[in-house]
Amino acid sequence: MSSSETESKSIENANELELIGKDKEGNFLVKHRQTRNICTIMDTFAEMFPLWVGRVLVTADDERWALIAAVAATGFATSVIMSPAEAGIEGKVSSDETPDNRVGVLIQIYSRDRFELKKQMILRIGQCVMTCPTSSAFDAMPDAKRRVKVGRSIRLFGDGFQRRVLVGNRRVWRIPVMEGEFLVENTFGVAKAVAGGNFLIMGEDKSSGLRAAEEAVKAIKSRVSEVILPFPGGICRSGSKAGSLKYKLKASTNHLFCPRLRKLVPDSVLMENVNCVYEIVINGLTIEAVKRAMSEGIKAAVRIPGVVRISAGNYGGKLGPYKAFLKEVLGIV
Repeated sequence: MSSSETESKSIENANELELIGKDKEGNFLVKHRQTRNICTIMDTFAEMFPLWVGRVLVTADDERWALIAAVAATGFATSVIMSPAEAGIEGKVSSDETPDNRVGVLIQIYSRDRFELKKQMILRIGQCVMTCPTSSAFDAMPDAKRRVKVGRSIRLFGDGFQRRVLVGNRRVWRIPVMEGEFLVENTFGVAKAVAGGNFLIMGEDKSSGLRAAEEAVKAIKSRVSEVILPFPGGICRSGSKAGSLKYKLKASTNHLFCPRLRKLVPDSVLMENVNCVYEIVINGLTIEAVKRAMSEGIKAAVRIPGVVRISAGNYGGKLGPYKAFLKEVLGIV
């Protein structure tokens, strides 16, 4: 069996994609089995790095208020380049799976070290969850070896009227508030996790590119657990490079992928038929979870007519120790 036949057979495991060949640079040409859209998968990798993560279960009397608290607690948290944390909503939890038998929402909060992470968890739970009607906050990483005293710090808001109680087998602080009481677990687990998983969707126009990005986000959120997408709506339109060509900045626009600069910079990587690029950034509790999310997202994006190329962002291995090769997450090996 030839190498191309082996590759074609192996990618069938992805069900939705069919390998039809390679281009002259050795990148992979795939066709979506349903829509017949043909897309190039670049032979490259996403480069990822470690951050500390805390996972919080926010519960409330109903789903609406649980989501409102979760959205507030994960605000201004797209990238640690400029934001104080990276955070996002992981998913919903049914009432029969929560400590207080109310509907819940899982959120993840990331930071560079566990001390800053503790601070961010205290601020976000204290300012955004405790203030939200009917909400409570519980630890969602009970098996983590490291624990931080989040609830123990927030309890001081109770001004001496707070009481420690048990909810199931969890040590929880009951803090009096004007509505009634706010429950927050005494300690929360934290651990090292993976940040910066990504892929780039290149479309012929903004319409096809945005639709593909939206479908990628939908697929990830519905099919993969233990991950978050920290950017607005799960999509980043302003992908960055490390440093700057002109200014003293930590990061600046990724000019190689800006369609308006294609004819102005000699090293643009965009084909003539690419007029829109969106980036999907993924953080996860494990590298396996991030890779699953990349796979589901890419397959959903390739399905959309007008998506002509999928790539990923990396810094040649200088940013972080983790790599996710596109050909591997899609099974093209």
